Amino acid sequence: MKEIERVIGVDPGLTTTGFGIIDEKAGQTRVVAYGTIKPPLKETLANRLEFLNSHMTNLLGKFEPHVMAIEDTFHSKNVKSALLLGQARGVLLLAAASNGIVAIDYAPRKVKQSVVGSGAADKKQVQYMVKQILKIDSMPKSLDVSDALAIGLCHINQNKYL
Repeated sequence: MKEIERVIGVDPGLTTTGFGIIDEKAGQTRVVAYGTIKPPLKETLANRLEFLNSHMTNLLGKFEPHVMAIEDTFHSKNVKSALLLGQARGVLLLAAASNGIVAIDYAPRKVKQSVVGSGAADKKQVQYMVKQILKIDSMPKSLDVSDALAIGLCHINQNKYL
């Protein structure tokens, strides 16, 4: 019988990083924890990245996930925003690697397709489906959290038959 697989889904961001920890066993999913990491906006970029790294490292140590499912970068018209997001992603990937956790990227369209059934779904549709699938009574207002949980669900869905 397959052991419990614990996944941390991560919606990376330099302003707000959403995370969701999900256990899966024999087709049953259960939310363990979720929330956001919000580096102080008035800090330097280096300090904000360190904040992100240390908080993610603490989460990984506390919850001991087997894998990190993280949203891949998407192409943006704003090059500066894309570069900052890339730096945040890099720090999160480093936190996973430093803790011996495999990190797997999922494209935003793939996540939406996996959870909602349409790669063109909007964030509210994703939030609604995450709430239904995981049987969460009241979702947090942050779309970063529902996106992170959706990324975790996407990983579970992609690996169901392995």
